[in-house]
Amino acid sequence: MEKKIAVLGTGANGSCVAADLTNAGLDVVLIDQWPAHVEAMRANGLHVTLRQGEIHAKARAYHLCDLASMHQAFDVVFLVTKAYDTRWHAELIKPYLRPDGFLIGLQNGMTTDIIADVVGPSRTLGCVPELSSYCFVPGQIKRNTAPDRTWFALGSLHPSTDGRVEEVAAILRHAGKVEITPHILAAKYMKLVLNSMTLGTIAMTGGELADKQPEGMQELMMQLGSESLKIGEALGHPIVPIFGLTSAEIEGSNNMLMKLVDKVNHDIGPGRGANTTLQDHMKGRLSEIDLINGFVVEEGRRRGIPTPANETLVEVTRRIYTGELNPNPSNLGIALDLLKSKMHPPSP
Repeated sequence: MEKKIAVLGTGANGSCVAADLTNAGLDVVLIDQWPAHVEAMRANGLHVTLRQGEIHAKARAYHLCDLASMHQAFDVVFLVTKAYDTRWHAELIKPYLRPDGFLIGLQNGMTTDIIADVVGPSRTLGCVPELSSYCFVPGQIKRNTAPDRTWFALGSLHPSTDGRVEEVAAILRHAGKVEITPHILAAKYMKLVLNSMTLGTIAMTGGELADKQPEGMQELMMQLGSESLKIGEALGHPIVPIFGLTSAEIEGSNNMLMKLVDKVNHDIGPGRGANTTLQDHMKGRLSEIDLINGFVVEEGRRRGIPTPANETLVEVTRRIYTGELNPNPSNLGIALDLLKSKMHPPSP
């Protein structure tokens, strides 16, 4: 029997995945909380623009409020919302998930345990997505990573799902490459390490320094990544390759952190536009920094491990959100000064 699939949260990345699955002939519905986007998809379908061309897909799109009257039970639901919206979306979709169905978060941050807490570990798989896109106009998406450069890791959290990961992998292969891993939480954390280095740093400068290396930028990124790795070690997460890299490539690199940065930059390619955090700044909405760099800070405090660089980035990002700062290159200097004061506080 054909699986019934829902994509819950069809912003930029959710729309990209939904378009690919729809065009593959799968039974897919799209559910979103942005009314104008839903109406645009209903009227004109999804339009995804890539450097290689365009993808058009007819969309069976629904508002969140339509869910109560859809009378459907889903075999697979891909949750593609902001990390901070995970729990309430998981609770929302829980009654519509089959007893043997899966809810899979295609998200940044360590959201897998949140999903498992809501729907149970037997209905949860972990996933790491490498997919870059953005959406500012309802129904129209700009996708930076083409399907052949899009990558997903999938993994089981619980013995009850062993042997079933391939069911979901077969679906996701219509949107990109899929790697099944026994270390899915470690892979999720490695993505968090990369995000802790890149998302907030580039976003606070307005994206203008994305392809440049001004004095202090690389050093800040390296300190962010090193702190995040230290917290990952304390949490028991081993270093594992992601984005299709091999263990040999990671172990053979004299700078594993920059290897990750270079790999994702290669896959996204030139003219990659605003990353997800910069898009949040541009739209005046809350970013995921508290669940990325803020996660590192919180876990560090619990264990007595200093994380001054991550603390600094969280503080600068919050000042942008409140309107005290605007995203521009001068924020790099503000961050470096703030970091210096945290690492070398004045004598009393």
